[in-house]
Amino acid sequence: MTTSISGGAIGEFEGQSEVGRVTHPGSCDYDVEKQSYTVTGAGANMWGEQDACHFVWKRMNGNFIVTMRAAFIGASANPQRRLGWLARTSLEANSAHVSTGIHGDGLVALQFRRSAGGPTEEKRADLTRAEVFQLERNGNTYIMSVARFGEPFVMLQTSKIDLGEEVHLGLFVCSHAEDVIEQATFRDVRIVRPVKAGFERGKDPFGSRLETLDVASGHRRIIYSAEHVFEAPNWTRDGKALIFNRDGRLYRFDLAAGTPTLIDTGEVVRNNNDHVLSFDGSRLAISSHAEADWHSRVYTVAVQGGQPKLITPKGPSYLHGWSSDDRFLVYTGERNGQYDIYRIPVEGGEEEQLTNTPGLDDGPEYTPDGRYIYFNSVRSGRMQIWRMKPDGSRPEQLTEDEYNNWFPHISPDGKWVVFISYLVGEVEPSDHPAAKRVYLRRMPLDGDTPKVLAYLYGGQGTMNVPSWSPDGRQLAFVSNTVPLDDLRVANFNNLI
Repeated sequence: MTTSISGGAIGEFEGQSEVGRVTHPGSCDYDVEKQSYTVTGAGANMWGEQDACHFVWKRMNGNFIVTMRAAFIGASANPQRRLGWLARTSLEANSAHVSTGIHGDGLVALQFRRSAGGPTEEKRADLTRAEVFQLERNGNTYIMSVARFGEPFVMLQTSKIDLGEEVHLGLFVCSHAEDVIEQATFRDVRIVRPVKAGFERGKDPFGSRLETLDVASGHRRIIYSAEHVFEAPNWTRDGKALIFNRDGRLYRFDLAAGTPTLIDTGEVVRNNNDHVLSFDGSRLAISSHAEADWHSRVYTVAVQGGQPKLITPKGPSYLHGWSSDDRFLVYTGERNGQYDIYRIPVEGGEEEQLTNTPGLDDGPEYTPDGRYIYFNSVRSGRMQIWRMKPDGSRPEQLTEDEYNNWFPHISPDGKWVVFISYLVGEVEPSDHPAAKRVYLRRMPLDGDTPKVLAYLYGGQGTMNVPSWSPDGRQLAFVSNTVPLDDLRVANFNNLI
């Protein structure tokens, strides 16, 4: 039995329904500012041959990756109350389905019914009391990834489950007691359509989402979205705007107006995702590809725009850092078939090689006090975070884990470093493509166990450049998705 109780869009979702026999109708409230959902639901059970719950859903075709943070509101005597992600063939109570979520007692499980009216099966995670929940469909395989916020995912999967091409996908709450109503909050909800095998960025459909993240809480907001590639937001020093690149041009995104405007860079119009503001915010250093050889070279230009000045005649050169004393730029350069880190005076001159090891060294960035340059290097096998003195001496490895870690960025107070971590099996150590499963992680400047700040689909273009807000409270980054068929203006604050 299905009872539809509301029409129209609810944030990312199309509608909400009671699934099965439910005595007390549920509801969903969407907070536009926080981009969060408060779901109220009842229902005797989600087990056996049929279900009863409140379900907030959208129709979804093909593969997907959906992620959110969730928690019940208030205490309950019922250890079996449930919340989570739910994908089902139909809204009928006995529909085939897959769900992932948490019970009132902290149990985390992947549950599934292979056919309409069949029994419900279950795989339990070793982890309890999870806060982050992800459900991925890859053909007829479903993958559950769960974590306590700040920790890596724990994963389980089940295969040979055919829910059909189109499913109803969304959030659910089940009180597990017919006369009891439960309530839960869901935030950082992301619905992603992953790229196809053999995907070519620039040719195949591809979408970008500009997000901000509150560092203290980890809560995220989508502030801009487009059905094309844009990348690498810098936060301006006055905190009023972000600068990103798109199609070889640079744009200033006004945070109050929610709109981008073109930054004039004269004849330099093949700019890539390596652009950095000077510490005083008056100038912008950029990397741009020359028409003759397509090699990237470094330029500087006034932050309001103008004709850039060429700084590095040699290429390829990919900019990443600007010294706080305004004396040097640091960048990755390919010379004689090897990528190393170089520095050059801000006004131009002779470049100085700072690293000379086999394999790729990349992403150099100065600390605010100028004592170190942080960078990522593959010299130890996997891509890891390192630092060295500004003259290239005393290299020191800071991470040594199973991930490939890229692009360290130092907080304005000089206490923290945040970077991108590609999950195990996603990439080769020297590669950093877009549209991959990644974490944004943070650790103290001198190193320690990194903590996850965000669980997302991204990579190249997500956070190539310094992207801390001036007060150190927020980060800006770009996440990816293949455009959803029914992408609506109502989904986001701004859409182009």
